[in-house]
Parts: sequence; C-alpha cells; structure tokens
Amino acid sequence: MKLSVSEGNPHCIKPLAALQVTGVQVSVHYVNHDERVVPFLNRPVVPALLLPSGQHLFSPNVICRYLFEVKGQESSDLCNQWLEWEATSLQPALQLALHMAVLQGKGSEVSKVLQGHLNVLEQSLSKDNMPFLTGESVSAADVVLWASLYPVLSETSLALGERGSLKTWFDLVAAMHGCQSTAQKVLQGKGLQGMKSYMQRQPVPQSSQCRDAPPCNSNPAEIEDNDRVVTEEEMEAAVLAWSRDLNNSCDSASRQYPILPQEGKRNILLTSALPYVNNVPHLGNIIGCVLSADVFSRYGRLRGWNLLYVCGTDEYGTATENKAREEGLTPQQICDKYHAVHAAIYKWFQIDFDYFGRTTTEKQTEIAQNIFWRLHERGFLLEDTVEQLRCENCQRFLADRFVEGTCPHCSYPEARGDQCDKCGRLINAVELGEPQCKVCKRTPIIRSSKHLFLDLPKLENELEQWLDRSFSTGDWTANAKQITRSWLRDGLKPRCITRDLQWGTPVPHPDFKDKVFYVWFDAPIGYLSITANYTDQWEQWWKNPQQVELYNFMAKDNVPFHSVVFPCSLLGAQDNYTLVNHLIATEYLNYEDTKFSKSRGVGVFGDMAKDTGIPSDVWRFYLLYVRPEGQDSAFSWADMALKNNSELLNNLGNFINRAAMFVTKFFEGRVPVMELQREDKKLLALVGWELQQYIQLMDKVKIRDALKHILNISRHGNQYIQVNTPWKKIKEGDAERQRAGTVTGVSVNMACLLSVMLLPYMPTVSQTIRDQLNAPPSCIQTILQGSGAFVCVLSAGHSIGSVSPLFQKLEADQIEALKKKFGGQQQTSPQRAAGTPSEAVSLPSAQAEVAPVIGGDPEKAKQLTQAVAEQGEKVRALKAQKAEKTVITAEVAKLLDLKKQLLIAEGKKPEPAPQKGKKK
Repeated sequence: MKLSVSEGNPHCIKPLAALQVTGVQVSVHYVNHDERVVPFLNRPVVPALLLPSGQHLFSPNVICRYLFEVKGQESSDLCNQWLEWEATSLQPALQLALHMAVLQGKGSEVSKVLQGHLNVLEQSLSKDNMPFLTGESVSAADVVLWASLYPVLSETSLALGERGSLKTWFDLVAAMHGCQSTAQKVLQGKGLQGMKSYMQRQPVPQSSQCRDAPPCNSNPAEIEDNDRVVTEEEMEAAVLAWSRDLNNSCDSASRQYPILPQEGKRNILLTSALPYVNNVPHLGNIIGCVLSADVFSRYGRLRGWNLLYVCGTDEYGTATENKAREEGLTPQQICDKYHAVHAAIYKWFQIDFDYFGRTTTEKQTEIAQNIFWRLHERGFLLEDTVEQLRCENCQRFLADRFVEGTCPHCSYPEARGDQCDKCGRLINAVELGEPQCKVCKRTPIIRSSKHLFLDLPKLENELEQWLDRSFSTGDWTANAKQITRSWLRDGLKPRCITRDLQWGTPVPHPDFKDKVFYVWFDAPIGYLSITANYTDQWEQWWKNPQQVELYNFMAKDNVPFHSVVFPCSLLGAQDNYTLVNHLIATEYLNYEDTKFSKSRGVGVFGDMAKDTGIPSDVWRFYLLYVRPEGQDSAFSWADMALKNNSELLNNLGNFINRAAMFVTKFFEGRVPVMELQREDKKLLALVGWELQQYIQLMDKVKIRDALKHILNISRHGNQYIQVNTPWKKIKEGDAERQRAGTVTGVSVNMACLLSVMLLPYMPTVSQTIRDQLNAPPSCIQTILQGSGAFVCVLSAGHSIGSVSPLFQKLEADQIEALKKKFGGQQQTSPQRAAGTPSEAVSLPSAQAEVAPVIGGDPEKAKQLTQAVAEQGEKVRALKAQKAEKTVITAEVAKLLDLKKQLLIAEGKKPEPAPQKGKKK
C-alpha cells in the first residue's frame, strides 16, 4: 500500500499518526498540495491511500479506520459516531479557527469558535473516567480527534483554557509511538505557520457552518453541549404553545379528484422533469427530480396548500427509436414497456404523484400543435436551411443526443450535439470536432435540410422582463439563475424546433409534414398534456397565472430549456399561460466519485435498489441527506451505512424507541402526567426553535438542510433522557417517579412531533411511528400554520400501541458485498478495462456493463443472447462487404466480449482467451 501526503496539510496528520499507532506497513510518499494522486478525481486530494486492489481511499477518517481494521481492530458504533462528529461538527469549526489563526492573525478569537466542542470532549472524558474516547484502548476515533486538534492544542499561544481530562487524554495519545514527532514533521516544525501555504489554497470557511452541535449518536450526544441560549420569553411562549389544543383543528382534507385551484388558497402546481422513457432511472435522476419534488409536495400538503403534483415519461425522439431497434420492438411498445418500469420504480420509492402520465397521447399532439400554430400566426417562427449531420451507415439524420465529438469551446471530448456537459455552452452539432454517430461509431457527413426555428431574439425582451419578476418574487436556486443568465449574456439565437425523425409529435405545417417537433420544444409541453389527461379542466392550472404558483424540479442540465426555451414558447403563444415561479435545480449526484451513466450502466439504478433488501425509506433518507444542493455530492455505500447506523439507528430510532418503551414499561402503556420544570420548558423552546427552522427551510425548498433539524431534535431528546435517567428515577420516591413521568411524557410527544416532520422524507416510518404511538389524526396539524409550535398532542392518559424498533443496522460485510456488486464490477468491466467506449456495443439494457451476479441472471442472459445475435450479423455483413480489417477486428472483439458476458449471465465460467503464439 502507498500513502500520499503533503507537508503543511493538517489532514495528513491523521493517517500518519494512525500508521504510528497501528504499525501497519505502508509506503509513505510526500507530494505537492496540487498533485493529483487519485486519477479519477478532477481535483487534487491528499491524503490518499492506494490499496492493493488498485482502489484509493481519500477520506482521512476512512483511511484511519481502515488501518485499524487491517490491524484487526473493528470500529465500534461509538467509534464511528465520534468519527462522524469530528467530520460534521468539529471539522468545520476547526477550519474556521485555523483560518482565523493562520491567515487573519486572530488567534485570540479561536477559543470562542472551539469552546463548545472542547467542552464536549472534556465532559465525555471526565464523565466516563476512561483513558480513551471509546474505552480502555486507543481507537481510530482517538487518533482522528487527536490529529485534528493537534495544531491548536499544541499551540500554547492560543490560550484555549484548562481542561484536565482533555489534556490528559491529549498527552497520552501524543506519547504513543511517535505521534507527536509525526505531527511536527507535517507542520515542518513551524507550528501553525507550517500550514500557511496549504491554508491559502483553501476556500474561506463560513462561520454559519460552525454552529456548535453535539455528536450525532446516542452516547456522545448525551453529553451536555453549549445549547442555544433560550430566553425567558421563549420559554413562556413554548409553554403556551405546549398547552394549545389541536383536537378542535380540522384534519387536512383528503385529496378529491380532480384537484383544482381554489379561491383563497395557496394553489401550487408542481412538476418534476419528465424522465426519458428509454432507460431505467438511476439514483441521481431520482433525487434530482421526482424524489425532491415528492418531499416538497408532501410537505406542502402538511402545510395545507392546495397542491397538484404531475409528472410522466418523455417518450418521443431518436433514443426511443434506437431502443426499439435494439430490442426488436416498435417505438410504442418500448414506451409502454419502460413507462411501466418507471412507474414501478417510483411506486417502490413511494413517490406520491397525483398523476403520472406520458407524452405519447392525443392531448400532447393537440396542445403542442396548438402552441405551434399560435407561435406561427404571431410571427415567432422562422424558416431556414441548416446543415445537419447524417449517418450514412444508419441512413438517418442524427439527433443531438446521438452524436458526440470534441467541444469547439473547451475541447471536452464527449460533448453532445446540442450542449457540452463540461462548459455548459450550446453547440451546433456540425461544429463538433471529430464527430461520431453514437449508434455505430461511424463518422457522419454534413447534409442540408429545411427546418423551423423559434425566434428567441424576438422574444428576448419579454423573456427578460418576466425573468426579472420571477427571480425577485420566486424561489429560484442559485444555479438556475446563473445558468439562465449565462444564456442571456451573449444574446439569444433562433432555436430549431423541428427534426428529421419519424417518432415524435408531427409538425402540422404542410411544408414540414415529414418532420416532428424537437424534443426540447415538445417535451415541456408534456406537463400541460399530462395535466389535460388528468382533468379536462387543465386550463384552470395552466392558464391561470394569477392564482397558480408553478414549481419545476430538475437537475441543472435541464434548466435552460425550462427557463428560456419553454417560457418563450408560452410567451409567444400569448394565451395567458402559467409560467414557472420557482425553479428548483440540483447539482449532480455522483456514484462513489464516479459519474452515473445510463449508457455505461455505472451506478445503482432504480430497479436495483429494491433488490438490496434496504427499505425504500432508508434509500429516501440517505439520498435526501446527501441531496446535491449548491454543489455536487456523491452516493457512497460506506457513508450510507454510517448514516443509517448513526443517524437513523443510534440517534433517531434510539430516541423514539426509548421514549415509547418507557411509556409501555413504566406506565402501563399510558402517557403519564407531566409537571413541567425549568429544564423541560427550555427543551420545549429548543424543540420549537428547531421546528421553526425546519419550516422556514422547507418553505424555501432547502430539503437537505431541513432534514438536519429533525435529527437535531432527536439529539436533544437523547440528551434529555440520558441526563434525567427515568429508568432510575422510576424506582425511587414519589417525586422521582413524577420526574420520570414528566420526562417520559415530554419525550413521547417529541417522538410524535418527529413522526410528522419525517412524513415528507420517510412516509412509511412516519406512519409506523404514529401507529405505535396511536397518535390522533390531529397531530399532523402541527405544521399546518407554519408557526413552529411544539404542542402536547399525546396528553396524560393517552394509550399508545405496541412498540418495536424502527431501523436495522447495516453490517460491514453486507455493505461490502453491495459495494462490490454494484460498484467495483461495473468499473472494471472488460470493455472499460480495455479502454473501449461502452457505447460501441448496442446492448438492450441501460445496465449493459453491469457485471452479472454470480449464479447467473436469466433476464440478462436473454437480452445478451439477442445482442450477440445482432453483433454476429453485423460482423458477417462487414466481412461480406470486405470492410477494412481494423474495423472487422474491432467488431469481432465486441462480439467476443458479448459472448463472454453471456456465459457469465448463464452462470458459466468463461474460458480464458488463448495466448498468442501458443497452441492448445
């Protein structure tokens, strides 16, 4: 193994100290800060550990944990929880403290930033009377936290105050196996100034990221932290809210068909980008569109808004035609097949559409052609002859998504025919360098064809005026605004809205009867036609901008078509259409620091999640926890297990289960009488404040950030229970028993509140909690008014139901098996290992490169059998045509590779390829 580190980088102290403590033999190499050690990352990252398998670990905490595991010391739950706390709570505070001390010369203010976190450690070490954080022996948690704190605790000039237990622990670790000398080497013997060069390269940390937070688990979270200061007025208000009666509030009205705008209500029309029908959606697609929209729609109903959520499959275009050819079906049969696949996946993920439709309908043709004619009559369409790429081998013009080449602006080698994913610039396909047909990999030729264009320049002023209003009054994500402005910055150009295809909405103009509408003109109109298939009163939603607010959810690559092209189509139609008020765009979710790819089959796809045995609510929770708000994020199996075991099992589930079990065990299943003391009132105020933050963030569609406040409430609850020890007090005198009752009653009401706050995120878990607590329907009214009032819903005497655990631990071996099944095999498939683009072989599945599961896969074998037959025909045709030898050789290699995959899918072991120069 090889460990790459750099001098001056404080994160490198962690693995180097772990090496000293564990004694694991690793080759250590010092590199520059900006040296790219991990080849598949687009940024330099150290420390990085190269494993014998050829994979890299580049999280310092993960490297340390791995080194301890190599030594034979598995990380306990408590160890993992401390590691999580260090990464999520301590590390942001440290980054701010180091920035202040090293670059701003504000060493005197470091104590204010770190005081709460140092107190957490001091209280834990003194309370448990153990030499180390997790017990009698040193663990990865000790090494990681010691290394994190070394730069500040070893700097006497910072005057961080005396903490006896913390100092004893720090000195104990420092003396182990040369840890201190290792740290001094990283800092080049210069203390804090040894990090200056490294710190200057880092972004300025935000103080808002460093709010004191206790460790996210049931043990370190039990330590008293420096809580938010609660005023007497807040406590008084919290007690008044607690006493409010919700039983007289009317329940949220059940959804009636059809849902239509109502006078005096907040009417929300909510859409998520229409998923393309020809492929199975992956996790990135799901979180970027339908899942995010589902969370907000569920929340909106909790708030009492009148809300309609529509979505459906986008079914026209070349991709459908190509898929149909691959699978030997008609385009309509492909649409029917994959529409059902999508619907089943979203049903499993509990996506609660009001209507999930499709674009291959008569309503789509009717509405799209109507908008076309209105644009034509008002002079917003142009005719022009354009040069297009045509593949002579496939005998057709190539749609934008079926040609790739080098971007003329940034030289990205995999730019599409309409847009470059790297620089985001619009592209005319004929401008691409070295263009290739994605179907057959041949070089297309340029041919002329007459087309219709949407005159965007003519609509530009009206568009900008509308955007100014929508930006100022609506909730547009920052990336949506930025991408839209980048399109407008250089002036809009006419946009072609027709294509030389067969499968699409026909252009009704007699001069263009052999053409169909371009997908990015046609597909967004699908929102209208899907609503029209839901109700014939669809215009009450789509031609009612005075009463209706439109929310669009999508990934950032869809933004310009929803913020420029589609609005211009509706503005030009001049028919009082409802335009988007709130455009919510996510960044990209990667898969283990690799891009998801529909064509390459890299990553976990929607139909695979169910097969893992992990409940859909857990999938929802983790995807929403890492939702790419503001920047790209990554799905990680190890992190998913950590979040499940720490946040769900040890934090949230632990608190809710304990609260309910105390009622069952100590009070015969009935909520006890509660006599509030000052400590309880303070807790009510804290919980109310967290609830207010949750509501404010959800109102602004900050879904990931709002989730953290749910987890904060359960942390408050765990700490509250642990400090008050009701399991001890119940065995003592009357006063103590009363205290146990109050703590239990308040806690079980917190559990009820959490069940409501969880409803948008984890609907099944939410319902399970309410069933276990026998919670009244009125409990969901907690969020209705948006006041953030924590109300006593389960009053004294309320009888709860049977209680059982909510979550199960994800074991390390289970996660490792899943990671291997869904990650490693995909990344090391024969095609990719050979450097051959997977698109060169047209497989009948979006998961073409996914290595088969051991034991065979009959469905995949069936698909591969067809692929082998098609590739065999292709090879025979090339030989008959006496094609170039290099072309034939390449296609034969693909055929052999397909046959090898087929053997594996059939559960057989493929024979090794014979070596050149040797005979059997």
